[in-house]
Amino acid sequence: MLLYIHVPFCRGKCRYCSFVSRPFDMGEVEAYTASLCAEMRLWGKKLGRPKLETIYCGGGTPSLLPPWALNRIMPELRRHFDCDATVEWTFEANPDSALDGQYLKSLQRYGVNRLSLGVQSLVDADLRFLGRPHDAAQAVAAYTLARQVGFANISLDFIWGLPGQREAAWLETLKAAVRLRPEHLSCYGLTVEEGTPLAADVAAGGVELPTEAEQGRMYVRGAEFLEEMGYLQYEVSNFARMGFVSRHNSGYWEGRDYLGLGPAAVSTLAGVRFGNPGDLKEWIAGVRAGKVGQGGEVLSDADKAREMVMLSLRTAKGLRLAAYRKRTGRDFIKDNEGLVTALRQNDLIRISAGHLRLTKNGFLVSNVILERLSY
Repeated sequence: MLLYIHVPFCRGKCRYCSFVSRPFDMGEVEAYTASLCAEMRLWGKKLGRPKLETIYCGGGTPSLLPPWALNRIMPELRRHFDCDATVEWTFEANPDSALDGQYLKSLQRYGVNRLSLGVQSLVDADLRFLGRPHDAAQAVAAYTLARQVGFANISLDFIWGLPGQREAAWLETLKAAVRLRPEHLSCYGLTVEEGTPLAADVAAGGVELPTEAEQGRMYVRGAEFLEEMGYLQYEVSNFARMGFVSRHNSGYWEGRDYLGLGPAAVSTLAGVRFGNPGDLKEWIAGVRAGKVGQGGEVLSDADKAREMVMLSLRTAKGLRLAAYRKRTGRDFIKDNEGLVTALRQNDLIRISAGHLRLTKNGFLVSNVILERLSY
């Protein structure tokens, strides 16, 4: 199965972020570390030291965990979960907290073999607007250092659709990113999340985002450019050189079982979905009481069919029609005959080799398409 570990600490909240995170506090890190180790022990015992295919440490900012915390967490993880040398082990880092070569080397010694750097932009003005704690020079320095210490699998995150950004500027950012030659790129459109400072600024008229047409050009031309440069688009927002597709993320889209540890982490095991409390103190209290995997929701056949469609259509492979028929006993094309015809005529989907796939233009409006499908 897949294992996700949520680290909820950040130097500060970025203006666009709605993830569960909190300011770094050493006392809270101590309590978090002890509780995470306890949660691993509880699950290791409950599941019988399960074998892991992938591990993903996300956040928040995992690279803010001090060396003493890693020294407690990493051995405990190996003690309670079976993770051999074939495991893909990803660790997220912000560039400003990934400038210590000894720290990066220690991650490798623990078994981390994939580094995900939250670059977001290589333009200082954009980084300041987003509220990022680093500048472009630090991003390049962190990437260069990771290479020097031996990381052979590095992913870089970027955001497009920023205020004032146009297609040409986005392509320049991608050209700069490609010159670094990372193995993987994640490129997300800027989303205005409710309750964030960005949302307040947009509502007040202080921030104007690019038009939908301009964003569409950024997305499609950016994806075409990356594929021209040897980065295969294997999901709506993800691109990889041959052999470096993220096994962890692909596991989610394929509907694999996954266990989430830490505050706000979600799990799906054997058709049951449950989530940890987002509040740090509440999560700690639950772990201390030995309560893990509580209050799960059993996914119905309809839920599973819906997720199969939604997750499959996020990927370049698309929905395997025979697998849908096997799960539901129904013909997906017949159930959506009128809509499928319209989508094909508008070059938003393609059907070939037993799969229904969204085109790049289809990815752009995937949410609307998914809302209108019957499954």
